[in-house]
Amino acid sequence: MSDLSIPPLAELRKRRSAKWRTFPDDVLPLPVAEMDFPLAHPVAEALREAVDRSDTGYAAPTGDLADAVSGYARRAWDWTIDPGQVRTVADVGIGMVEILRRVVGPGDRVVVSPPVYEPFAWWIGEVGAQVVEAPLAGGPGAWRLDLDALERAFAGHAAAYLLCNPHNPVGLVHRREDLVALAELADRYGVHVLSDEIHAPLVLPGATFVPFLSVSAEARRWGFSFLSASKGWNLAGLKAAAVVTADPAPKRYVDRLSPHSLYRTGHLGVIATVAAFTEGGPWLAGVVAALDRNRTLLGELLAQSLPGARYGRPEAGFLAWIDFRALGWGDDPAARILTAARVALNSGHRYGPTGAGFARLNFGCAPETLTEAITRIAASR
Repeated sequence: MSDLSIPPLAELRKRRSAKWRTFPDDVLPLPVAEMDFPLAHPVAEALREAVDRSDTGYAAPTGDLADAVSGYARRAWDWTIDPGQVRTVADVGIGMVEILRRVVGPGDRVVVSPPVYEPFAWWIGEVGAQVVEAPLAGGPGAWRLDLDALERAFAGHAAAYLLCNPHNPVGLVHRREDLVALAELADRYGVHVLSDEIHAPLVLPGATFVPFLSVSAEARRWGFSFLSASKGWNLAGLKAAAVVTADPAPKRYVDRLSPHSLYRTGHLGVIATVAAFTEGGPWLAGVVAALDRNRTLLGELLAQSLPGARYGRPEAGFLAWIDFRALGWGDDPAARILTAARVALNSGHRYGPTGAGFARLNFGCAPETLTEAITRIAASR
């Protein structure tokens, strides 16, 4: 089996991750953000070698992960990261929560741009802050940051903004000019910007990822970047990520993280992440090409079988944001689809009020699985 040969469903169902253990076997599971590709060979080898030497202890306080992140950013995005400003954390979510704890207080206002990754609201609530919404402008195929809405929200004494870059669930790769304008607003109103850049390795042909911290001095003064190999190389269960800063002002908050935070990171996660960022480029290129084909296939399937469903081709990642409102399937079409078609999608309303009538579909799967899913949904009308 080649590195990118997706196993048949019968084999995939032997996996024990959330994607394959949440639903009965008659359901095609396309909600959880896990891809079906086998592990990249360098990652698998690094993990096998660790297990063979019984190397399953705590993560070590070395610079391996920082150097790997820095090297990958330079090669992939022409972005120079100082390894001394890279801090290892267990995952992007934990890193963002821990930084939020240090830059906002109970009752402070934290801005998000729905439809946006559902846990953003959870994390804000976890630190006792309030969610303030500045929804994206546009619609399928034409999403953008709404800079006017962001300015109104920032002017209302916001303490922080959670940026999703690239933006989950719509697959938007933010334009440099929008990020520059966002940084100017952050500087004008004193708003910390926490940029979730977990999907950055999976930017698809036709788009260019721009790291938030790379765009201006203002972005560096107010920004934090959160990076991981977990989406690009399908390593979410191994628990390793990085918080990156590029200015003394945000770094002082990172320096206040518990010295024990490293030991909450998965040692195998660090090993896998280093292998992914240093040796996993060819495998990733193959995955990006496969996802590019799948996003085209999904558009064709919807046009042929569900022409009422609107779909804007994502610019990054393996998640599709589909507008089912014209089909009259209510505010939660995913619930109807699960019952009638035995296909599991994410409910759009969970990504904010603007998501009512939408659903998120994971196309990081075999083309045959994607085809069967849309065929089942169309047959259930």
